[in-house]
Amino acid sequence: MLTFFSKCFSQHTSSESIYDIEIKNLAGEPIKLDNYKGKYILFVNVASECGFTSQYDDLQKLYETYKDKLIVIGVPCNQFGKQEPGSTKEIQSFCKANYGISFLMTEKVNVKGKNKHPLYQWLTDETKNGKISTSVKWNFQKYLIGRNGDFIDYYYSITKPLNTKITKHLK
Repeated sequence: MLTFFSKCFSQHTSSESIYDIEIKNLAGEPIKLDNYKGKYILFVNVASECGFTSQYDDLQKLYETYKDKLIVIGVPCNQFGKQEPGSTKEIQSFCKANYGISFLMTEKVNVKGKNKHPLYQWLTDETKNGKISTSVKWNFQKYLIGRNGDFIDYYYSITKPLNTKITKHLK
């Protein structure tokens, strides 16, 4: 019986910390996720040529509205319909010129497949995030992380950034 409880307990505590994951910003500099302890983090895989690209407007509004308690992190990805073909400079220029994006943007990464970035390994694997296994279905899928680095929930592309499913956690 003790072995059973030990096994269950060790499985539960085996989830990794989101704050230990290394990812770079668009300029190629490391982002220290542990700088955002105490804030919610919304990760969104983004693309410049997607039907959901207009969500950049609401992502920026969400960030501006809740920036005292939320960090939005856009994660460019070219795996869905090749809708993010640009270089890091082109992505940065596009986001700034068309949407006035001031929230954090990462390097372009893979969010699925054998070369999936460690961030998305954590976001999509229950053994790492301690909550649920998911798969990224399309651009602009969102993952909300709590103030202590706990996985809260994920939202498909059709869920708009200002939807109460997301904002209820931030109020």
